[in-house]
Amino acid sequence: MLPLSSTLEFSPSAELGLALLLGLGFGFCLERAGFGSARKLTAVFYLYDMAVVKVMFMAIITTMAGLFLLSAGGFLDLSELYVEPTSYAAQALGGLIFGAGFLVGGYCPGTSLSAAATGRKDALVFMAGMLVGVWAYAEFTPGIELWIKAGSRGEVTLPSLTGIGMGGWVLAFVAFLVFAGWGMGRLEQRFAGLRPRA
Repeated sequence: MLPLSSTLEFSPSAELGLALLLGLGFGFCLERAGFGSARKLTAVFYLYDMAVVKVMFMAIITTMAGLFLLSAGGFLDLSELYVEPTSYAAQALGGLIFGAGFLVGGYCPGTSLSAAATGRKDALVFMAGMLVGVWAYAEFTPGIELWIKAGSRGEVTLPSLTGIGMGGWVLAFVAFLVFAGWGMGRLEQRFAGLRPRA
């Protein structure tokens, strides 16, 4: 997503090599953090282990702050970043389906790849189901794409929606992270009794 090609010249093979290295690094970090375990991932829904949410929040805010600092320093033009067009109804429906699949299957697409790489059979089954679902969506639901496009609002960002600059949003999200971290710690204490016995 980071438009390095606007400032650096890469050959197609270098771009593929960079993508491979980043993907392997990302998968390694997921696995080392325990996110290749369906039990660890679904623990979020039972509120006794919020590590996944904490890591995701931290990653989002680190990226947000990094992009803001790169932009403020003149190293990055934020308008060059791709922003998925917003379609409220489609994204709400997609979020519900994604969440249901996460809870039932125990993985999201990225963590299923990480888990499959370590030989977990349930992750392989999850990946197969995901691929069948992608194929079925592409082959049998052309009307959904039209519905998504009809409801598209274009590129909607918090600064453009509210008039508050990105720096203000970075500060707000950092404050929210601190509060959310405290709240998740309280939840983990409150629901610690639901943790399965080893």
